[in-house]
Amino acid sequence: MMQNVKINSYQFLVLVIFFTVGTSILAVPSALAIVAKHDAWISAILGTALGLLIVWLFTKIGIWFPNLTFVQMNETLFGKWIGKVFSFLFLSMTLLFTAVILYYSGSFLTTHVMPNTPMAATNILMAIILVMAVRLGLETIARSAEILTGVFFILFILLVIFIAPEIKYENIQPVFEVDIKSIAESSLTLIVVSSVNAVTLLMIFPAFINQPKSAKKSFFIGNLIGGLIIIIITFLCITVLGADLTARQEYPSYGLAKMINIGNFINRVESLMAALWIICLYYKMVLYFYASVYGLAQILNLKDYRPLTYPLGMIVVVLSLVVFPNVIDQHIFDSTTSKYFSLTIGLLLPLLMVIVYAIRRKQLKKDAKPS
Repeated sequence: MMQNVKINSYQFLVLVIFFTVGTSILAVPSALAIVAKHDAWISAILGTALGLLIVWLFTKIGIWFPNLTFVQMNETLFGKWIGKVFSFLFLSMTLLFTAVILYYSGSFLTTHVMPNTPMAATNILMAIILVMAVRLGLETIARSAEILTGVFFILFILLVIFIAPEIKYENIQPVFEVDIKSIAESSLTLIVVSSVNAVTLLMIFPAFINQPKSAKKSFFIGNLIGGLIIIIITFLCITVLGADLTARQEYPSYGLAKMINIGNFINRVESLMAALWIICLYYKMVLYFYASVYGLAQILNLKDYRPLTYPLGMIVVVLSLVVFPNVIDQHIFDSTTSKYFSLTIGLLLPLLMVIVYAIRRKQLKKDAKPS
């Protein structure tokens, strides 16, 4: 049976935080530092601020169609067939990004945590709990996230406290040494990953939330809190590791955790960072996969979305193992294909929806009225 559940605005807030932080907490500081160097933390601030404008756009579109998912919005605005084409493009993005995140988790675990374990094994195990979560439904996903949010913030606060003595403020000086163009260019990475891709959350907001107006604030606050976490992590990476080392490392915040040493007693606590990342990564992946499965079920007019979880889960596992032949291809994908795909589906399509809604507003309101 298709879902008829509702989550509350706080649960949605937690999901937005995890989605916003997602892959960013480990990978984004490096991407920002490559272009903006020791002004990367300023890029993070700019990216978070501009990202809120995109979230405002999503909330506006969501409030126009309070009972529809993103797939249904497309069909309502563009008509049945054109709407389905746009929805298929959207679902191809969410399914691909599910596989990409599964690759990230497998690559990280086999490289830094379990080097003797084949990546296929970690990916299959992660995919099992991914499929399990989506089959249990949105309410279960939201409640589990609600429980783990406390664990996440405790680990994050401990990380910040433990690494604070290692901060060297000279690593961020002189401020604004790079030009504004470089700062803006690097901030685009954060905007795409944390805000543009949040178009995925329109599969939940506001159709499956019991307080849409309150959830609108949750969307903003969740994105802002997630952005602040990324700003803090980026600032710590630059001030502790330096801009050059941050740019060279694939996962600089993991290297950050390795430097914690309190009285030669509290050290080698990088597992804290690994736990933070896996929690965020898992929920971002679950939300992508949920959007893919539920959206496809709506396109195909199925009564139950659950039968799609197994075949799509197997496709995701296979894709995660073949999507990147090597790390170089992954970096090329992240900086080109992924960015353009996200901007097309997560920014250009919503802007097109706004234009079409402005043209068809009277007709849509007329159709929405009960006869």
